[in-house]
Amino acid sequence: MLLNSIKPKSGATHSSRRLGRGNGSGRGTFCSRGCKGQGQRQGGNVRPGFEGGQTPLIRRLPKLRGFANVNRQSYQVVNVGDLNCFEAGEEVTPLSLFIKKLIRSKTMPVKLLGDGILEKKLTVKVQKVSATAKEKVQKAGGKLIQ
Repeated sequence: MLLNSIKPKSGATHSSRRLGRGNGSGRGTFCSRGCKGQGQRQGGNVRPGFEGGQTPLIRRLPKLRGFANVNRQSYQVVNVGDLNCFEAGEEVTPLSLFIKKLIRSKTMPVKLLGDGILEKKLTVKVQKVSATAKEKVQKAGGKLIQ
């Protein structure tokens, strides 16, 4: 088989519709363009989004305000009370938090917040810690490594 001998399956292709070849063809007189107006003229048609002269939807909607900071750093949040699922003396890392399903991503940075009560002595290795969380971990006898 040669590339120049490949043809589409019979019935797969259709000849183009011939417009304006008399009323006997079924596409005569107005040639599928309707009756009068801009759409019937040769080369005449309306641009996308044109609404007949009324103010288009794209101009009626308000513009977006503000900006998106490309350097924004977002953290996954874990509360001190959530760490009670670990054994006493265990090391808490982003990977161990991911395994326990307390965070969704292994790669995104983690911030520890101070909601809840910590009842176990833990070594916590996270990227950021709030002041109340730091206080509660140290009060429970644990260590914080940033």
